[in-house]
This record gives sequence, structure tokens and C-alpha cells, in this order.
Amino acid sequence: MHANQAGDPSPASVFTSGGALARPSSLRSDMQPRFTHAATPPPSLSRHAVDTARLAAPLAIAQLSQMAMGVTDTILLGSLGPDALAAGGLGANLFFVVVTLLQGVLTSVSVSVAHARGANDDDRVPHIYWTGLVLSILLAIPAFVLLSYAEPLMLAFNEPATLARNVGEYCAVLRWGAPGSLIGIGMMRAFLPAIGAARRLLWVSIGGVFVNGFLNYGLIHGAYGLPKYGFLGSAAATTITVWAIALALVAFLHLRPRYRHFVVASRPRLPLMGELFGIGWPVAITYGVESTLFLATGMTVGLLGEAPLAAHQIALNVASVAFMVPLAIGQAANVRVGYWIGAGVPVAARHAGFVAIGLGVVFMMLSGVVLIVAPHAIVGLYLHLDDPANAQTVALATSLLGVAAVFQIVDGMQTVGSGCLRGLKDTRIPMLAAAFGYWGIGFPTGYVLAFHFQAGTKGLWWGLAAGLASVAALMTWRFHRMSRRMIESGIGKGAGELQRNA
Repeated sequence: MHANQAGDPSPASVFTSGGALARPSSLRSDMQPRFTHAATPPPSLSRHAVDTARLAAPLAIAQLSQMAMGVTDTILLGSLGPDALAAGGLGANLFFVVVTLLQGVLTSVSVSVAHARGANDDDRVPHIYWTGLVLSILLAIPAFVLLSYAEPLMLAFNEPATLARNVGEYCAVLRWGAPGSLIGIGMMRAFLPAIGAARRLLWVSIGGVFVNGFLNYGLIHGAYGLPKYGFLGSAAATTITVWAIALALVAFLHLRPRYRHFVVASRPRLPLMGELFGIGWPVAITYGVESTLFLATGMTVGLLGEAPLAAHQIALNVASVAFMVPLAIGQAANVRVGYWIGAGVPVAARHAGFVAIGLGVVFMMLSGVVLIVAPHAIVGLYLHLDDPANAQTVALATSLLGVAAVFQIVDGMQTVGSGCLRGLKDTRIPMLAAAFGYWGIGFPTGYVLAFHFQAGTKGLWWGLAAGLASVAALMTWRFHRMSRRMIESGIGKGAGELQRNA
């Protein structure tokens, strides 16, 4: 049990109007955290909602900026023809799948920092920072090795020899961006929101979009005095950009007086690295389980023909854009739930989590209304609606958007629920729940509906919805159960022990 110390801020006031975690400059590092929820009542639900939204907004825009970089690469590679587009697209997809899975490990940095700050243990934060930084560099090694074998991997999947060779050359350049991506997009995206600096991600990410576009065009075509590298110029541009983002964020932390005390020189700690990896590796597996579900579904849709596959890609792209918002809300929930658990106020942690889940569901419901009301207008952004050759794809894509309206609600719910559980440092049971929901329910249901009930692509999508709904229910129930136990048992028992008992 912690009691609020005279002169310290109450937990209700630690989030500034900008949604950032704040501490007064007078707070001494030797002060031991002493909070009780009796002395410091949790914030109102409306306050939770406002603070979560303000923390999530820059994260969502940063993620959309990352998507914009991929769109820029695709458009500019397309100007070189289908061969360059195919090689660059496959190479970039392989790169981002690999680094995204490894970035899952680094989500542990966010919750660990949030716990430390909630407990007024700011002295621990630099140790987490430097240990996380070293961990991100170590994680880049397997990414580098795997990308070095891109050509044999493509050949193993029976891709044409020329395409495999081009993908190998593309990844041979792009692999040098793996450390920069894991530091800038992985480590910093986890660390900055937890210290109240999420807005820096926003501005650096937006700047990265313009830098990437400039370098892509220049290095592909030899413009602006830059050398001409053809399709490999896109890989070089992406590599330079992710390193520029990483270095800019690191420089910001070390040069701004307001945040410098979070990154003072500290020796990385091996036990802490083990703790971070232990929390994070199930998250990486969860990302992989979900990614392979969508990959397998796409490959299965491909068996149904070109038009269904095109419709699937359109609907999935639309859903992916909307998904960035609940994904950001989940990251914000990770920080806020972790903070209040560290502060010893489990009631506030529970409220923060369920308010975040509610925000994610409400946003996705509104997004679903748009999909139901204007499906043709949305599909028209991808295809010419009046072209008879597109008629089958247009009809199927609009129908899939109707399924996506339901799909999105449970997808938003499951990703925010997962973020809430990470705030409790609970990642292994959610990993198992995701594997069961996606592969025990989702894919088998979709396959049966598609091929045994002749529902085709819509059947596969209803299977995805069923899998996501089951995971959403399991994640939400798990968070309800654990947060209630923490309130009943007393926060002093600790999140780790409650995980084992749960």
C-alpha cells in the first residue's frame, strides 16, 4: 500500500492537458512512492476518456504516416513497371513483417516505464531506456540475417527466379535499415508515450513521410543531383529514412532538458533485459499469429480467382487504415493502465482500461457506419466503377465492406483489450487466447463457410470476424478478471503474482 506524500501530485493530475505524463520539477528522486486509492480517488471516466484520446491521437497519426511511406514507395516503384513493383513490394512486405514482429518484443519498454513512473521510481527509467536500446540492436541481428536470405526464401515458395533475385537484391539494401527501424519505430514508439513525449513521434513521423518521398524519387530516377539506382533506390531511401527518424528521436531525448533526466548514462542491466524480453516475446508471437491468419486468408481467397482477391485487398486496405486508431488507443491504454498499476491505484487502472476499450469500440462503430452508408464511394477510390471489367470486383468489394463494418468493431475491441493487458504485464495468456481465437475458431470457421457452405470470400471474412470476436471477448474478460482481482487483493500483491494466480 502506498500513501500520497505531502506536496506530491495526486494520480488524477499526472496527465497534463496534452495527455502527457508530468511530474513537478521539485519531485526528489529519493522520495518513495506512497499512494492509496483512499487518499487519491481515481479520475472521472470523462477525464480518462479525454486523456486517453489525447495520448492516442499522435500515435495514430504517426502510424498512418508509416503507412503513407509504404504507399509512397508503391506509387514510385509503379512508375518503373510491374517487375520493379512486384520485387519492391514483396521485399518491403518481408522487411516490415520481420521488423513488426520483433517490435512486439519492445512493447515491454512502454509498460515497464509506465509502471516505474507510476511508482515515482523515475531513477529506474534510464536503466529501462538503455537496456531497451541494447535489446533493440540485438533484435536487429536476426532480422538482418533473415533478410540476407530473402532470395532463397522466395525460391522456396516457388517464386520465379528473376523475381527472387530482385527481391534478394532489394532486401540486401533494406536489411541495413533493420536496426534503425527497431530503434526508431519500435523502441522509441514504446518509450516516448510513456514519458509524455508522444507528440514528438507525430512530428518526426510526418517529416519522415516527406523525406522518404524526396529520397525515393531522387534515388529511383536520379533526380535532385542524387545517384540513379532504379528500384533499389527505393530500398535505399527507406533505409535512410528509418535511420533519420531513429536518430532524430534519440537526439530529441538527449538534447531536450525536459526529458534528458530520463536518458542519463546508465549501464544496461542483464536481468532487466530478461524481464523486458519475457514480457515482450509473447506479444511478438501474438503479432505473428494474427499476421499469419490474414496471410493465410489472403492466400485462400486467391484460390477463388483474381476478382475475389482484388476485392479482398481493397476491403482489407480500408479496414487497415481504420485499424490504426484503435491500435493507437491500445498503445495509450498500455501506458495508462501500467501507470496506475505502478501508482498503486488499481481502480484507476481498471477504469482507464475499460474507457479505452469503449473508445475503440465507439470509433469502430462510427467507422462501420461509413462503410455501410458509402461503400461504392470508398471502392471508387480504388477502381473505376463504370468500367464493366471491374463489375465483379466492385460488387464483391462493396459486400465485403459490409462485413468489415462488423469485423472492425471486434477488431478494435481485441487490440485495445490486448493493450490493457500489456499494461498489467500480462502477455502469455493473451498470446494463447489469440492463437486459439484466430486458428481454433477464425480460420476453420471461414474455411467451412467459404467452401462447404459456398459463401466464398464473404465466408472467409465472416470467419475472420468470428476469430476476432472470440479474441475480443477473451481479452476483455481477462482484463475484467485480473483488474478486479487487483482491487480485491490490494495492489501490493503485484501484477506478476496475480498473473500466476490467474
